[in-house]
Order: sequence, then structure tokens, then C-alpha cells
Amino acid sequence: MHDDLWQELTAIFRESLDNDSLALTEATTASNVPGWDSITHVLIVVAVEKKFRIKFTAGEIQRLQNVGDLAALIRSKQALTGSR
Repeated sequence: MHDDLWQELTAIFRESLDNDSLALTEATTASNVPGWDSITHVLIVVAVEKKFRIKFTAGEIQRLQNVGDLAALIRSKQALTGSR
């Protein structure tokens, strides 16, 4: 995935984790990334919601298994709202 969404997600993750060399894949999980703890997870979710102007429910967040799931959820929310 090398589209705008993926580039924006990578920027959010790099900033939130203070890691400019972080390379995300669809299979990336918190257990694969040093420093991705529960606090950082909240920061990432808030940054994603702000950037994409969407809101996640607690259930949606709990169901996410990896970054690919997050990207798919963002796309589905964008489709519902008609935003980018």
C-alpha cells in the first residue's frame, strides 16, 4: 500500500512513536514496534481521528488486529462520510 492514506498513516505512526525510520506494513502490530504501548496507542488513535476527521467506537478499536485493519476501517469510515 503506497497511497496517500498509507503515507499519512506512516507519518502519524512515526511522529507518535518518535521513530522516523519506522516502516509500516499491513501486518504491523504493537508487539512488532518498540515503544508502542497503551499510551502511544491512544495517541495514534486520536491523531488518526483528527487527521481523517472520523471517530472510532471503542468496539472498533478493540477489533483492530494490525495496521492493515486500521487502514481498512479508515477507508470504510471515509466511504460512509464521503470524505477523502
